[in-house]
Amino acid sequence: MAKKAAPTKDPFRCSECGWTSQKWVGRCGECQAWGSVEELAAPKKLSLVAGKVTHAATPIGDVDLSSARARATGVSELDRVLGGGLVPGAAILLAGEPGVGKSTLLLSVAAQTAAKGIPALYISGEESASQVRLRAERINAVDPKLFLASETDLGAVIAHIDSVKPELLIIDSVQTIGSAAADGTPGGVTQVREVAGALIRICKDRDITLLLVGHVTKDGSIAGPRLLEHIVDVVLQFEGERHSRLRLIRAIKNRFGASDEVGCFDLSDTGIESVLDPTGLFTSRHAEPVPGTCVTVTLEGRRPLLAEIQALVSQGRENDFGNSRRVTSGLDSARTAMTLAVLELRAAVRVGGRDVYAATVGGMKMSEPAADLALALAVASAAKGLALPADLVAIGEVGLAGEIRKVSGVSRRLAEAYRLGFKRALVPAGSDVKIDGMEIVEVSRLDQALQRVKITGD
Repeated sequence: MAKKAAPTKDPFRCSECGWTSQKWVGRCGECQAWGSVEELAAPKKLSLVAGKVTHAATPIGDVDLSSARARATGVSELDRVLGGGLVPGAAILLAGEPGVGKSTLLLSVAAQTAAKGIPALYISGEESASQVRLRAERINAVDPKLFLASETDLGAVIAHIDSVKPELLIIDSVQTIGSAAADGTPGGVTQVREVAGALIRICKDRDITLLLVGHVTKDGSIAGPRLLEHIVDVVLQFEGERHSRLRLIRAIKNRFGASDEVGCFDLSDTGIESVLDPTGLFTSRHAEPVPGTCVTVTLEGRRPLLAEIQALVSQGRENDFGNSRRVTSGLDSARTAMTLAVLELRAAVRVGGRDVYAATVGGMKMSEPAADLALALAVASAAKGLALPADLVAIGEVGLAGEIRKVSGVSRRLAEAYRLGFKRALVPAGSDVKIDGMEIVEVSRLDQALQRVKITGD
């Protein structure tokens, strides 16, 4: 009887999820990532011989902290998100859509750092040095301590680091830098991993703060291997609409501070500036109360921001045949549809057969459940043609049974609303918040909330 041959191992494996294959494919069959399938090398036996240590192990209480103090960037909102500023040896990854202002922000940070006498090196792999110089003049970011180079080779970048000896290094972007020693083309999974790893090792050894610009895919996630987010210390997401000047920076990961902070910026022709009090961008003041508007307080990270929700409800049609429109801007469409259904079935406000338009002011995006009550009140106000009080804010999550559920940070939200002149608030029952000078009404159901503002159903 012939001896059965031992099964051979799959020679190709996905670097993202570990999926294996008998042949090379361009797309992983498990995680659907492109360009992540690589050929496995022959396994090597690990050596158990002790190697040379770089630094002797010391008691944790004796570790020197003087070199790990954060240094302010000069951009206050970025310092807020980073937890105080730039830490020597830190690796920071900044990702965002094309044209959102990543290069402008980092060039401004480099200029602010150079103005303090700290050498900064800006490596551009996408633009020529003259193009970056033109942008620097436009935003007034020219300084003798700011060095500029256009390179796409890792060896050339290291040579610039050796000659300039910067304390701040900016790579724009990491997907454009390649190395002849690594497999694949620049921008590929292997190249990005090796180049980023080499730059991080160099910067940590020399206490250089590293800022990497990362491209994003069409679904908004950071392009390249997921390992890139693991090996850096801070991951920042730069968000903003093309038609709006407002830009937000969110800290997705931060080893030196809170990971839920948000920074607000104003992008203009003269550069990018911090917005210390952005509430006025998301609310509009009316001379007289207008039906279909309601103000809520949303938490962006730990920062309370006032936001206005506007709604418009058309007249009903006798024969709509289910063709009524539901249009949203800045709101989650599925959550809006759910709130409209609860409003009609639990609070007797007829919206079936009527076109409903709901939007936020200033291009703000809201997905927080705490805005459900404000959305319901705005739609009910528009459907009935009755205006809500101008000094009212509404906070609460609406459940499918018509109940108003508690949300986090009610005291912080109401304190911000009171600071900006709002005197009345509708909050979920059990919030137990008291603010001197502010009338706070606790409601447990949606129909009860409508009765409190004198909007009743049919």
